[in-house]
Amino acid sequence: MSRTAARAGQVAEAIVQARGIHKHFGHLHVLRGVDLVVAERELVFVIGPSGSGKSTLLRCLNRLEEPSGGTILVDGIDMLDRRTDINRARQRIGMVFQSFNLYPHMTALGNVSLALRKVQGLDRAAAEARARAALGRVHLDDRAGHYPGQLSGGQQQRVAIARAIALEPRVMLFDEPTSALDPELVGGVLAAMRELREDGMTMVVVSHEMGFAKAAADRVVFMADGLIVEEGPPEALFGNPRQERTRAFIRQIDRH
Repeated sequence: MSRTAARAGQVAEAIVQARGIHKHFGHLHVLRGVDLVVAERELVFVIGPSGSGKSTLLRCLNRLEEPSGGTILVDGIDMLDRRTDINRARQRIGMVFQSFNLYPHMTALGNVSLALRKVQGLDRAAAEARARAALGRVHLDDRAGHYPGQLSGGQQQRVAIARAIALEPRVMLFDEPTSALDPELVGGVLAAMRELREDGMTMVVVSHEMGFAKAAADRVVFMADGLIVEEGPPEALFGNPRQERTRAFIRQIDRH
């Protein structure tokens, strides 16, 4: 699906619908009524200054953080309904974090296959077959027997991506996936993400990789002070932002 088609079909094909999301941490009002709708196969890039609520919004989508108010539907599942089996629902929502969270005593293959066995109940042979396929998708099939300590940071992050996609999620959430990496290791992770996007994976990405946003995103969302200030296709948001708050942010990142 082209970028234009993805945007045109956004309402009819919405796979993520977050409405009126609020989040309080004590007296701190971090999210102030955020609406985010993501179409199937769309790549939405969320940008904004530190403390704007970007990562909190991602974590609310799969209930790693409990929203203080609002509604969240992911692939037709009401994520905030008390009757929802949240562990089952999370299998549809892959998440990749800044830290890799790999088990150091397990090989890449072991890290990727673990959830397939423990969560989805596959036997070892089936789990390892699917894990090898997932490692192949991020070009690490030749590293299946390596332990995290034998891999570069970029390779470890790609193992984390493989672990998430092995569960065959409907949506992938990326929270600053390259911020812990040395600059020369970023490219491999972004290439893996770009291939996922080309394969049609629905993705919501929080990142400072603006070049990737400009090249790969269908839509860019700019957040500040717990609100979505502006959103649109990357060429519009980066090239001709409507809001002064957005313009100030773009000027700042262009200087660095």
